[in-house]
Amino acid sequence: MHLDSFIVSALMLLAVASFSVALFRHLGLGSVLGMLVAGIVVGPHSPGPHVTEHVEDVRHFAELGVVMLLFLIGLEMKPARLWALRRDVFGLGTLQVLLSGLAIAIYISLYQPSWKTALLIGMAMALSSTAFVMQLLQERGEMASSHGSTTFSVLLMQDLAIVPLLALVPLLSETSNISSVPLWEQILIILSMLLAVWGFGRYLVPFALEWMMRQGNREGFALVVMLTVFFAAWAMHWAGLSMALGAFVMGMLLSGSRYNYQIQAHIEPYKGLLMGLFFVAVGMSIDFQSLSAQPWLFVQHLAVIILIKLVVMFILALVFRIPYASAIRISFMLAQSGEFGFVLFGTAQVLGVIDDATFMLALGVISVSMMLTPLMVRIGDHLAKRVKPGQPQTLDCRAGEGARRVVIAGYGRIGHTIAVLLNASEIPFIALDTNPVHVMRGKADGFPVYYGDIGDPALLAAVQVQDASLVVLTIDNPASALRAMHHIRSDFPRVPVIARARDLEAASQLTRAGATEVYPEAVESSLRLAAMVLGQLGVTNDDVDSLLRGVRAQDYVPVIGDKK
Repeated sequence: MHLDSFIVSALMLLAVASFSVALFRHLGLGSVLGMLVAGIVVGPHSPGPHVTEHVEDVRHFAELGVVMLLFLIGLEMKPARLWALRRDVFGLGTLQVLLSGLAIAIYISLYQPSWKTALLIGMAMALSSTAFVMQLLQERGEMASSHGSTTFSVLLMQDLAIVPLLALVPLLSETSNISSVPLWEQILIILSMLLAVWGFGRYLVPFALEWMMRQGNREGFALVVMLTVFFAAWAMHWAGLSMALGAFVMGMLLSGSRYNYQIQAHIEPYKGLLMGLFFVAVGMSIDFQSLSAQPWLFVQHLAVIILIKLVVMFILALVFRIPYASAIRISFMLAQSGEFGFVLFGTAQVLGVIDDATFMLALGVISVSMMLTPLMVRIGDHLAKRVKPGQPQTLDCRAGEGARRVVIAGYGRIGHTIAVLLNASEIPFIALDTNPVHVMRGKADGFPVYYGDIGDPALLAAVQVQDASLVVLTIDNPASALRAMHHIRSDFPRVPVIARARDLEAASQLTRAGATEVYPEAVESSLRLAAMVLGQLGVTNDDVDSLLRGVRAQDYVPVIGDKK
């Protein structure tokens, strides 16, 4: 049955995906595997009704999710942080691609008479799935762990390796003409695009974002952010590089921006949606009927390639003096083949480097290895715990950024005072404000003050409120403060919140919304003024303090009574 109606297809896809994700999350296997299975169920190769036959088009569109994922990673990866990872990126990552690729090529040469085909397959299979692994690391909260940091470094090098591998495909083809563009011209194009992305991200984008915020144009802000991501992806794609790599570079350029967290809050929902669609598209690509023609050969190829990658990565990790437990986790994290293999094999098929049967077999190995990733990660965790039972994960130098800290919502008069006192006490904090002037003042003070609406649930996740020791609401707008309080208490019920309120009515609303402590500013100012009056009239400090404590303990009832 062909479902021609778009809305019926969308309903079918959402229903199957929702059920699969809920089931696999309940079983502890993760949402990624659930979306893969959903793709298999609604794909054109399943016996039942399917959503579409144009799986490749869906996958190409959904690759924008990978682009946004790398952009968000770039936002968290400051250039100094990347420089600190240079040993893992250019040392461990390069060796992993070369040695794994050569080992797999030697194995494939037993079945492929052409050394060109074997070399291409080996190098393509050596790459891992950035989309799968980074999604798993984020879901498990392991981006800042030692094995998470090293895994990311290897993945980054693999993304860089796409460039020479794509250039290698035409050279291996006997039917295609060697690129008519000279090498020096290709290098010039790449450097020009990198310069354009750098100028766009360094000067034009911050200016446009600040102008939008001064105008209070949130929709314009979101559109500029989306334009920025797609421009960087297009520029690198036009230069022959990976779109995801371009997005990563742009993210790094904006990582020091005071709009960092609000940018992340805007991109996160689209990234999650497109990444889900990407995993579904991968599941839709698995043609079990084609693979069943040579089932044992397929299983053998799959097992041997995974085993080669496991062994090579584990040995290299030990050579680079990575602890046994982390080496095991990294090896199992990177044992699958990656989505860039789809691109490489597709180009190779068009140029006649591989035939249709090899193409389908390679796509099957990539897709099924991705599908096995959550299971392999669980195996790696189990083995790592047996090697080092009960040992906590070692965090890298970035862990300090995620350490427990105070989140200040509002950097006005009160927020500034709290920030000064926290800084003097050497207590880490981050401040958010929707007023660009306040944000600029915070930067001038040398404090970590960023643009952001604390009432945005995506922003709360971006600043990792769940890891905060305390949230301080100093927002002057009662409606915004109440909305923020509802979101914080709904998503992060255990985080204590101290809120400032204008008066007793606003304080009562915030208390009902779940604030831990609320201080009505007007009443507190009146109490302090009354205390000074009593002091001037000769009342002792102890009596004044006792009186104030009594008033506060009774929720300011005596004050209201006096007013009446």
